[in-house]
Amino acid sequence: MAKKFLMFCMSFLTILVVGACSNGDSEESGHGDMDHSEMNHSSSGEVPDGLQEASDPAYKTGDKAVLNTDHMAGMKGAEATIAGAYDTTVYSVSYTPESGGEKVTNHKWVIHEEIRSAGEQPFKPGEEVTLEADHMKGMKGAEAVIDSAEQTTVYMVDYTPAGGGEKVKNHKWVTEDELSP
Repeated sequence: MAKKFLMFCMSFLTILVVGACSNGDSEESGHGDMDHSEMNHSSSGEVPDGLQEASDPAYKTGDKAVLNTDHMAGMKGAEATIAGAYDTTVYSVSYTPESGGEKVTNHKWVIHEEIRSAGEQPFKPGEEVTLEADHMKGMKGAEAVIDSAEQTTVYMVDYTPAGGGEKVKNHKWVTEDELSP
């Protein structure tokens, strides 16, 4: 009986912690009201075809940096190890998941190579595209609108959440201005 009670308490606390981590502030989080549990925290490290390694990144593979963004709970203030640096156009996008659910606004980040039929020229804000990225459930194949576009270096990073927890490997993507030495 004590074991069942302990399991109940742990489940209840987990729900409270997860609920407290979502702030719903689309300008701050870069993910609108999305549920972070649907984000693929770690990935295989594979990069899309055509993505070019950065020729002179501020942070090189193996460098340490501090994350100054909160795409997901535990990112802000966490120490990261750079797993890869790539030159591309990075986009924030708004879309409705293919799997249904509420619209995701200002999702950061999708790169040019993760957009279906992306030619040589970058997309402009307001253009409609189809996503090939699968960072979140329902993202791949979703129709999206480009909110912002910037030619920059993006980084794939490994980090342990600032508050503790399981190490995240090959998180895609953070921009240079979201990192500090």
